[in-house]
Amino acid sequence: MTSLGATVTREGIRFAVWSSAASRLWVSIFDEQGNSEIDRLELQPEGEGVHGLFVAGLAAGTRYGLRADGDYAPEKGLWFDPDKLLVDPYAVEIDRPYVYDIRLSARRGEGTDTAPLLPKAIAATLPQPVPALPPLFQPGGLIYEVPVRAFTMLHPDIPKPQRGTIAALAHPAIVEHLKKLGVGAVELMPVTASIDERHLPPLGLRNAWGYNPVTFMALDPRLAPGGLAELRQTVATMREAGIGVILDLVFNHTGESDRLGPTLSLRGLDSRAYFRHWPDGSLANDTGTGNTVACDHPIVQEMVLDTLRHFVRHAGVDGFRFDLAPILGRVDGVFDAAAPLLMAIRNDPVLSDRVLIAEPWDIGPDGYQLGNFAPPFLEWNDKYRDDIRRFWRGDSGMVGALATRL
Repeated sequence: MTSLGATVTREGIRFAVWSSAASRLWVSIFDEQGNSEIDRLELQPEGEGVHGLFVAGLAAGTRYGLRADGDYAPEKGLWFDPDKLLVDPYAVEIDRPYVYDIRLSARRGEGTDTAPLLPKAIAATLPQPVPALPPLFQPGGLIYEVPVRAFTMLHPDIPKPQRGTIAALAHPAIVEHLKKLGVGAVELMPVTASIDERHLPPLGLRNAWGYNPVTFMALDPRLAPGGLAELRQTVATMREAGIGVILDLVFNHTGESDRLGPTLSLRGLDSRAYFRHWPDGSLANDTGTGNTVACDHPIVQEMVLDTLRHFVRHAGVDGFRFDLAPILGRVDGVFDAAAPLLMAIRNDPVLSDRVLIAEPWDIGPDGYQLGNFAPPFLEWNDKYRDDIRRFWRGDSGMVGALATRL
């Protein structure tokens, strides 16, 4: 399949997006501030669901979004609405964070253009790939799970403008602290762009951990104001210190939530392909978030693989932790350790040697799959974690449980 997303060349930019059900697709070009739509160009069908267009004269830094039209029947999983600006699933950079607004959930004909409410994708020229090196971390080493923002937000040695960012993790004070602890790898809780769940803003709350993604490749500007280069430099600094970097990635759902959720990207492009639905058209919910990414669909599998390769090639990360990983192995809703996506990750020449860690449960049927992910996947073990913690803090009656877990 042709490359999707915005491909920058010397002559201009090629835009390409996949949808099997849209009747028409457009790319909206915005001004340098990403505020005013200055052009809307229709993409042309190119076969196999790909719609593309080359636009001469555009350069890296161009801000853009997508629009799609087709049948609108949410009860059947069809959400096409050209008034909804959509963020490119292959965006590698966005110009501002996602902010929840109830107008993003308006039904077709009830709302206005959502372009002012959404980030714009930024067409970017990617850096040369990082030299291919074996991952640093080895099974049995110590992993430090890091919420990036909270970890350095109040650290007195970190310059205030840098606190709470990926760059702050590379500060000598942080690196020396991790080395003193004997950390073999840091596992960064989600650093890709996410949106608050709709119940949080009325409570004056925010999603601090980032487990509600929209686009899988674009870093959150709040955590990585320096973009991909910031992550790449931090990974390099950690490697010099002998510490690996593992990204916690969420491929099981998106922040578009349930039928009352916002239309931001995949939902508006082809909901029935990108998300699992029941035969009556309602969204499957094996994640507890309102939707479930259809990881048994070939286009989703390719998007996941492209995302993983992106972070290995262009940031040099040592591996990945997969949130609610049984979703990646569900075929027609049933978990299979030999599912196509899991096998593709194992066999991919760019990914097969990376550290691969499954969170081995979701809330779907037979969702507890601890011990069932085949090598080279490692697994989080909740029973071991919980009993070791209880023994360590001195809870009574834990000696037998400790022996069992060991």
